[in-house]
Order: sequence, then structure tokens, then C-alpha cells
Amino acid sequence: MASSSVILKRTAMMRSMVNGFQASRAYASVAVGSDLISAAPDVSLQKARSWDDGVSSKFATSSLKDIFKDKKIVIFGLPGAYTGVCSAQHVPSYKKNIDKFKAKGIDSVICVAVNDPYVMNGWAEKLQANEDIEFYGDFDGSFHKKLDLSIDLSAALLGPRSHRWSAYVVDGKIKALNVEKAPSEFVVSGGDVILDQI
Repeated sequence: MASSSVILKRTAMMRSMVNGFQASRAYASVAVGSDLISAAPDVSLQKARSWDDGVSSKFATSSLKDIFKDKKIVIFGLPGAYTGVCSAQHVPSYKKNIDKFKAKGIDSVICVAVNDPYVMNGWAEKLQANEDIEFYGDFDGSFHKKLDLSIDLSAALLGPRSHRWSAYVVDGKIKALNVEKAPSEFVVSGGDVILDQI
């Protein structure tokens, strides 16, 4: 109970801190019909893992082609691991619908944030979501920058981060895209919304 009230307080605080971003754009350089692989051809993501796994893999990364080619993917991006709305609402909205996504033929549900893969791994384990959702780090924000989905959240001491968004992607092509008006909002990017768009 105590941790829930702490999360709610932090969420309210973040909401008030990012009110200045309410006028920020709610669209990206990519749109329905865009090819994610072509939009960011030189970008790779880092699958969530422990530090030891990172070392043993020689810090391997995953190309967007490897992630999206010939697959049906639901992907959602969020401002950061361990933050209020992301932990309390965004990830759980996908976790609770995982069987419904699989029933619709989705190969993977992916969560991505401007964090390193080790933080993403710890967070996924804490949320007990690592068995259902694939977590990826965009450690330098290059993926979100290429898609014009990055935002400066320095006012909340987060620095450059990702907008809150979701997409349904088939063979690299965006079939549905939802971007929140502000990173503190959770209206259009949840699991229930994208589920109805598949």
C-alpha cells in the first residue's frame, strides 16, 4: 500500500513538473505507413540483460531489421524505467493483455526507453514483466531522435527522453501509431487502445 501511494505522489509531482510540455508536439516524423527500418537504418537497440550477460555478449546490440523484419510487433515507448506512470500504468496495461496480443498473432510486445539495458533489465524483473514483454534500451536516445519521438525532460531531472507512445508494426511498417500530448499523460498509448487497432 505504501509503495502505491509513493508512486501516485511521484506521478502527481512529475505531472506538475512537466506541465510546461503540454504544448509540445504530439506527432512524430514517422506516421502510419512509414517503414521503421528505413527511418532509422543505422540504429540498433540493446536488449535488456544483466551486466554479466552484456559482457559475455561483447555488448551486442539488435538491429531494427532483426527486431521487426517479417514479424508482427507491438512496441511502446515511455519516458523512463522506474518512473510513475510508466511503472504504475503503462507497462501493466500491456502485461495484462499479453494473451490477447498473442491471440491476435503478435510475435512480440516490446517496451523501449532511453535507458541502458541493465536498468531496463532490473526494472522488468521488478515489474515481473520480463517473461511477457521484451524490454530494450535506447541508451543514447538515437532511436527516438530518428523517429522525432524524443523530448527534453530536464525539468523533471530526466534529461533527453522519449515521448510516451505506442505502435503496431508489421514487417517494419507502421500500421497504427499513438503519441501522447505530454509524457505525463496516459490516454492513447496503453495496451487496451493498441489492442483495438490490430
